[in-house]
Amino acid sequence: MLANIFTVFLWSTLSFARDIRKTCRVPAIGGGEDDGPAINAAFERCATNAKIVLDKYYVVDTLLLTRGLQNVDIELSGTVQYTPDIAKWSPQSLYLTYQNATTFWFLSGNNIYLYGGGTLDGNGQVWWDTFNNTHNAGTAGGSSTTFARPIPLTVGNASNVNNFVYQSTNITYKNIQIRSQSYSSSPTANSDGWDIYRSSGVTIRDCVVVNDDDCVSFKPNSTNIIVANMLCNGSHGISYAGETDIVANVSATNITMLNAQNGARIKVFGGNPSPTSTIGGGTGFVKNITFANFHVQNVDNPILIDQCYSTAAGVCAKYPSNLSISDVHYINVTGTSSGKEGSVVVDLECSDICEDITAVDTHISTPKGTPEYVCKNVASTSQLDFNCTSPSDV
Repeated sequence: MLANIFTVFLWSTLSFARDIRKTCRVPAIGGGEDDGPAINAAFERCATNAKIVLDKYYVVDTLLLTRGLQNVDIELSGTVQYTPDIAKWSPQSLYLTYQNATTFWFLSGNNIYLYGGGTLDGNGQVWWDTFNNTHNAGTAGGSSTTFARPIPLTVGNASNVNNFVYQSTNITYKNIQIRSQSYSSSPTANSDGWDIYRSSGVTIRDCVVVNDDDCVSFKPNSTNIIVANMLCNGSHGISYAGETDIVANVSATNITMLNAQNGARIKVFGGNPSPTSTIGGGTGFVKNITFANFHVQNVDNPILIDQCYSTAAGVCAKYPSNLSISDVHYINVTGTSSGKEGSVVVDLECSDICEDITAVDTHISTPKGTPEYVCKNVASTSQLDFNCTSPSDV
């Protein structure tokens, strides 16, 4: 999630009483000097029943580790900009294990309220340009020449926190703008708006994401998630990404998806012959997923279930996905496809039988003629408001 600009407008929806006894204001050194140590020191001084004010322009060249917080307000009304030093940040950023992700700032604790209308600037352009020129995706946390996958902010091992959500509970994001846009010929890469991993009780609402990857992606063990009132432009969609474990009890409502590769998508890696694989071959389930009042405009795949994601077709045929999908509901999905997939506007292809897949009030047009709806191994075609065509017939 190499977010170039991450603008923070966060308000807590939690009802706990604040008991602020101390305030730490962080001065900015200026002159391009590293403000990271001063920020870390402020979080150490004001780690409990306190408020931390970040209202200046800060240059950060040091990993921000702000852990163990209890009842802390963070007023981010200024700008935190990370230095564009790939050789330093690749080994320095905190390694998070999952998909070789790392982070510039790891924020954790209980009852944290982050607000203020400020900005996190990840300096994404230098990373995208370097990746485009070298194609070095590397493994983060290695040598100084390794290309990392840094994230501007990770909320981890936390509860009741208001963008990687990592092993946390009861997280609320509200009124956030994320812009990951390249201003050169190099495309953005790995610019997910949110990734949610091993977390429960996450709410994301009233947000805008402009990027070229998943708008919101639900990784393994993501449960009890609400995404509402979102505008996504240029993204890969609202994606449920199964690898191992579970994704369950998730709703995405009042979503607008513009100029995107995918709309309402469930993506699952295919099987894998290797017992130590980290890209497919695992088991688990995706269950109780709802896409409601979901509008697409110029989207390649408005509705998609893909159980052969990023896996060669031959591998999928020999080693189909072992992850089951059931209880998925599409309600009032409307709009237009881009026509990139011809006349296909819905593509539901399961490796094994998918149970209880329903659709009502589906109205999606295509510039390529009469809309077509592809289904494979869907048991509940009678609960769909369109007539399915098998993949071989398209």
